[in-house]
Amino acid sequence: MNAKPIYVVLGPTASGKTRLAVRFAAALNSEIISADSRQVFKDMNLGTGKDYEEYIQEGRKIPVHLIDLAEPGEDFHLTAYMEHFYSVYAGLEKRNLIPVLCGGSGLYLEAVLKGFAYAFVPVDRDRRKDLEAFSKKELEEFFQSLPETPFRKLADTSTHKRLIRAIEISEYLIVHPEYEKILPAFRPIIFGLNPPVNERRKNIEIRLKQRLEAGLVEEVAQLRLRLSDEQLMRYGLEYKFITQYLRNEMSKEKMVQLLTIAIQQFAKRQMTYFRKLEREGYQIHWVNHETSLADLLAVRNKKAAG
Repeated sequence: MNAKPIYVVLGPTASGKTRLAVRFAAALNSEIISADSRQVFKDMNLGTGKDYEEYIQEGRKIPVHLIDLAEPGEDFHLTAYMEHFYSVYAGLEKRNLIPVLCGGSGLYLEAVLKGFAYAFVPVDRDRRKDLEAFSKKELEEFFQSLPETPFRKLADTSTHKRLIRAIEISEYLIVHPEYEKILPAFRPIIFGLNPPVNERRKNIEIRLKQRLEAGLVEEVAQLRLRLSDEQLMRYGLEYKFITQYLRNEMSKEKMVQLLTIAIQQFAKRQMTYFRKLEREGYQIHWVNHETSLADLLAVRNKKAAG
């Protein structure tokens, strides 16, 4: 099977990856596919950083796919993302477009780049409900106690939710050892953004301030009318800390302080994930959001020629 071409722009939060991806896609007359695990949800705009205005380039709106796909609270998992991704990619391929995959969700990027077939293991909602009652430590111990499968070394067990999915996949493979799904292989050209730490921290502070001024607290308050606090806090740091603030568990000043620190720590973890991809053999061309289109295209042309 011939590997399919794809462009990738990745980077930690507040690194400028969307702006870079938009400029690049505009130059190629192409479109963007989002690789963000939270932007798939409608009405979660400021908290997930959709920044719709950034998709305008010289007065032209650059199409972006795989945002606003599901309602808040809906069960949207990696399998659903992959199904949507391959459908969109196939449509763009028919139009002779090579998309720009853009995002900071390492698991989603990795799943596409590696053709993560285990994502298509069926979801068992009843089993998930059973497992949700256990702590992360208990789930980790149970996962390690399961019989070995080829999936074990690939599993992401970094969160409570991902541990449950890892157990779900492992148990399915134990019962169905013959499971196999062939997915398209990709030949990626990857651009990465990694601003200096001090710059990244400052960008995070500025962006959070802007989003709070734009109504982030109000967004969370509206979502609390539709979801339980426990549900909402699972959607990420902004929703967790602001929900705690709205429950009068901390002052606004304390919330902003703790949320800023947590986002900065999250950005560091994102970079750790991207460095892991490098160690696994994926070449990332590190640039910045102001890198000229000529330089980006030069990399593209060199890789294409090679």
